[in-house]
Amino acid sequence: MRRGRILKYIACLLCAVILSCSFDQRMVSATGITEESIKKAEQEIKSQKDQLKSMKSGLTDLETIKKQLKSKRDDVNAYIEELDMQLTTLQAGIDELDSQIETKEKEIEETREELDKARKIQEEQYEAMKARIRYIYESGGNLTYLDLIMSAKGLDQMLNQVEYVEALSAYDRNKLDTYAKTVEYVKIMSENLATEMEVLEEAKNAAEIQRANANELMETKESEMAEINGELGTKEEQAAALEKAIAAENAEIAALEKQVAAQKAALTASANGSRRSYNGGVFAWPAPSYTRISDDYGYRIHPTLGVRMFHNGIDIAAPSGSPMLAAYDGDVVGSGYSSTMGNYIMIDHGSGLYTIYMHASALYVKTGASVSKGQKIAAIGSTGRSTGPHLHFGVRLNGSYVSPWNYLK
Repeated sequence: MRRGRILKYIACLLCAVILSCSFDQRMVSATGITEESIKKAEQEIKSQKDQLKSMKSGLTDLETIKKQLKSKRDDVNAYIEELDMQLTTLQAGIDELDSQIETKEKEIEETREELDKARKIQEEQYEAMKARIRYIYESGGNLTYLDLIMSAKGLDQMLNQVEYVEALSAYDRNKLDTYAKTVEYVKIMSENLATEMEVLEEAKNAAEIQRANANELMETKESEMAEINGELGTKEEQAAALEKAIAAENAEIAALEKQVAAQKAALTASANGSRRSYNGGVFAWPAPSYTRISDDYGYRIHPTLGVRMFHNGIDIAAPSGSPMLAAYDGDVVGSGYSSTMGNYIMIDHGSGLYTIYMHASALYVKTGASVSKGQKIAAIGSTGRSTGPHLHFGVRLNGSYVSPWNYLK
């Protein structure tokens, strides 16, 4: 009777071992919770904290920038170029912070999922351990490992019992070690999540500070430019200076067009040459979500000078850093900076048709790149001869400016 009870007990334990070993193997493979994974999680926490320190020390010192600008106040072009360089640097920092925020939000979501999975496994392991202890207590009664060994009939059976007892003990130790690793991993992942949340919050704060710095710098530019214009003399004299700057701008654009024409001629002359042609499609609106026109195309009374002047594009008012899109498929033939246009992009759409995008705070495509309609090519800003964030959008056909409205609707 007692022997039958022992055999039944051993059979039940063997089933428990097989099932539990399978369960443990599934747990480990599902989470990868090992000494290596724990160390990796600890290193990630250190990396997050280093990133936090770097972020806090990387904010722009606006007062130092203003002092540097004063030294170039007498040279208008040098002043504009220096200020625009600082605005471009600020926008690049803002773009980087926005990218970090987006990445960090994804990482936090992944960490949350990993933590939830680890907690679930920790709970399942804990319940499995409790069930095993309860089973031994309820099924074994006063039966001990010593009872198993002493109940053996013969030396061979005793050795088999000893080997079995050792296997059971090793299994129990392994099960406990696995549970301990899971508990440690859950703790570290919880700390990792908290640190990632702190980094995300700091990145958002830093981005807001940098945006405020950029806005303040643009306001400084606006007031300084108004003062500089006042020093130039009468409104007629200011208008003449502006016309001169625009003429220089047009000459730069015409030179680009001439260069492109020469390159196309060379391509056409070659055996494999091909030319892009405009197929007559409607342009995409280059400043998504913003439709207010602060200055329209054509002759109008200049908003600050009060004299009649020709405006060769449309000005779309939008916050600095807003996306600037390519109006149509084409090839970037100009991506650079001038003291009048600021950061600008010029796109060749074929058939003598070009679009020009001025005053950007950041450029995302380079000369030679091919772009698609609606592709993000730059960020709206206030660089060059500009007194507020906007996109100056111009269209040229066969060497002359034409109304953008002919292509936008």
